Amino acid sequence: MKRLLKISFDIFLTSFSAILVWFFVGIILDKNLTNTFSLTYSMQCVMGIFISIFGHGANILKFKSNDERAVDNGIFWGSIFSILFFSIMAVFAGSYIEFMQMDIEVYLVFCRYSMLQIMLQAILQLILTKLYYLEQNTKANKLVIAFNLINLVLIALLSLITKNQVVITSITIVVLAIFVLIVFIKNVTYKNINFKLNILSSIKYDSISFVNYIMFFIIYFFGFSNSFAFGEEYVVAITFSTFVTDVEWDMTGAIETVAKIDIAKNKMNVKEHTKNSFKLISILVSMVLVTSLISYPIYKPNLTIVFVFLLLHIADFFIAGTYLSKQIYLQLEWSATIITTITILSFVIRTAFSFVPTPYCTILGQFLQGVICIFVYLIIFSILKKKGKIKDYNFIEDTQTPTTNKNLID
Repeated sequence: MKRLLKISFDIFLTSFSAILVWFFVGIILDKNLTNTFSLTYSMQCVMGIFISIFGHGANILKFKSNDERAVDNGIFWGSIFSILFFSIMAVFAGSYIEFMQMDIEVYLVFCRYSMLQIMLQAILQLILTKLYYLEQNTKANKLVIAFNLINLVLIALLSLITKNQVVITSITIVVLAIFVLIVFIKNVTYKNINFKLNILSSIKYDSISFVNYIMFFIIYFFGFSNSFAFGEEYVVAITFSTFVTDVEWDMTGAIETVAKIDIAKNKMNVKEHTKNSFKLISILVSMVLVTSLISYPIYKPNLTIVFVFLLLHIADFFIAGTYLSKQIYLQLEWSATIITTITILSFVIRTAFSFVPTPYCTILGQFLQGVICIFVYLIIFSILKKKGKIKDYNFIEDTQTPTTNKNLID
């Protein structure tokens, strides 16, 4: 539970600071700019794709294949792909805004800032992932705090000094880029970089997250464009519900991260992980409720619309807490092919909802996917357990040596 809280705290800092940035920008410069958070939300999914392949996948590959160069190679190539993709998106930000059916004149500058900030965050996250697998969580915490303080302080301070959006965003991105470059130099061993991509092997070890992020991108890219077409009332409500739940949804990623680390090091206990997952989920739902009560008077969204979104989000939180650890376990220790296929099929159904002509398309699809996953994974897990094919290690927190050397799956 200790590591789960540490990693979720890192994620909290990253996500919450991003929300604070848009909060200050909306108050100081233009209230409409707050919606930039929802506008570029799908780009966070692209960042997730790069981290899945070149972060988690590369780190698991190191342990499974004894490839000491896999991690630094992953950071190098992940940084290259991040720079190329997000730079192109920043250049063509106008076309992106137009597709999302929002005002180019209002959002162009901060949309470009958001693209470049996500790019730098992706590079930093690749390095943080390496530190997580080395169990250097304290060092990771310091880097996360530094990056987000720089971002938050510069945006807030510069917004008070000048209303020139180009100046505000340019200075912030340059300073953040210098910080990330220094972190890269200090944490990447250049002799370990032999320019080997290892893409297929890395995807194999993190196939579920890889597929998840691809589908998430499609869902939010097309789904939000669909929802935004219903008018500003729904844009504000979606932004509000995303604000008060996004940090918490990001923090659930700690459940998957800890499970992957323990499986890679042969010290996974599914029962204990699921128990800890529920503890974390309970904390996260409490945070959602408190944040909603505090934020509602500020944004004043339509109460009925927001209630529908939040009710489905909270139900899905508890569903996720039930199956996430089991999903990762089955993927890595039973059949990556079958579990990835199930994930793809559930996402296909969820993605289909993105095109349904209703402003609730994304949240309805999300909830339905959760119901499908909990039903399927619990059945598979129960069958394997009855057949004696699931053998947990005795769980020892923060210990690298398991109490048995038997394979988890016979």
